[in-house]
Amino acid sequence: MAVVPLAALHRKLFDETDGSKFARLKERLLKKHAADERLAVLDILTAYARDGQLLHWRSFLMSDIVHLVEGNKHAAFFAWALEQPELAYWGVDGLLKSTGVDAYAPLVALATSGATSLEVRAKAIKSLAVFSRQPFDQGLPPDPGHWKAEQLRLSAVLAWQADGYPDGAGYKAPATHYTLTRPLSRLEIAAAFLERKLALLRQREQDLAQPSNWLTVASDDDMAEIDAHWVLPEIYRRFLEWYSPLRVHVDGKRFLQGLHLYGAAQLVKAQHGYAIHAVHPHKIATWPPKLVVIADAGGDPYCLHLEEKTIDGDLPVYRAKHGTGGWRFELHTDDFIAFLHEIALAA
Repeated sequence: MAVVPLAALHRKLFDETDGSKFARLKERLLKKHAADERLAVLDILTAYARDGQLLHWRSFLMSDIVHLVEGNKHAAFFAWALEQPELAYWGVDGLLKSTGVDAYAPLVALATSGATSLEVRAKAIKSLAVFSRQPFDQGLPPDPGHWKAEQLRLSAVLAWQADGYPDGAGYKAPATHYTLTRPLSRLEIAAAFLERKLALLRQREQDLAQPSNWLTVASDDDMAEIDAHWVLPEIYRRFLEWYSPLRVHVDGKRFLQGLHLYGAAQLVKAQHGYAIHAVHPHKIATWPPKLVVIADAGGDPYCLHLEEKTIDGDLPVYRAKHGTGGWRFELHTDDFIAFLHEIALAA
């Protein structure tokens, strides 16, 4: 296929009125010309973001513009974009990428402006946190579009500004048990296998402000709370103590609705809605007392049966479907270690 000259693509983009056709033209522009004619492509995209006739595409192009920009040549464009409500969200990252610390003052002003949308204010704080390594986003959803107004840590941001915008320490990766790299027992080998698969998920997407898909060392307080509720078999208790899942979520053909594997900090509270009433904290009489919910997929519980130990001290995993008018449990895997292998294969 012949390469369409850049000037011709430029004209076609500005003349196109069909969104789907525009998308194909834009992808052709990036694929065929961005590598060798980056600045010329940026000029086309920024010109469209300013004056293009497809208004929604003016906004959608911003992420491509931010990706392509290098240095401060387009700083004026991003400063202008911050003043455009439909472009400001990605304009935040563009200004940081093109001007670095010089973007701090205008972005703090944006974050504290009551005239700016919540989404853009949250984006400004999130991007400032990432760039400066300050903990303005600690424990908050990775997507600032999900933040609430009360989660904007404006006092901390303003204190940071008053202190002269110092760099922060960033976030440390969660603490993990040494046996994940030197496994010996069946449990250790299964956990190490799961950890390798979770590491691949973390490579694709990870935000240490709220880390996900880790196997971590549990706190003493969490283990004490668990021990106050159950006498767990050694294999599962050790799993929670050494390899407590932290926001572990996997999906795929085995778990079409996605499976959440509970950690030590979640386990007691996770019984609510199953063994414990979700609103009023009392036990549900119809729930089998020796079943502990250790995971769920779309609300379907996966449980260990505390009275059915295998020869080596492991426990079978049962599953039931929710919304059927009553719990009907079926054997899912013969033991917990087999369940871990299944989760790893799905990750």
